[in-house]
Amino acid sequence: MKVYWVTFKNPIEFTPLNIGCGITACDESDAISLINERLSLEREHLEIASISAVDDVSTLDASHVLPNMGNIFLRGIWFPVM
Repeated sequence: MKVYWVTFKNPIEFTPLNIGCGITACDESDAISLINERLSLEREHLEIASISAVDDVSTLDASHVLPNMGNIFLRGIWFPVM
């Protein structure tokens, strides 16, 4: 399993997705599948701007992401907690 950080083009305003989305998945393809399963039905206009592996979660936003994230050791979306 790998930890990924995903950013989106033109997310809905006033949502945690403006910051991005944290996902633990087998690989990038699996991460995209999780996004499609969990987010596309609610937010069809979302487009991925970037997806990158996270080597150290402590480098993520200390004000918003770190205090509000779920378990990064389980496959799934851990920020925002869904």
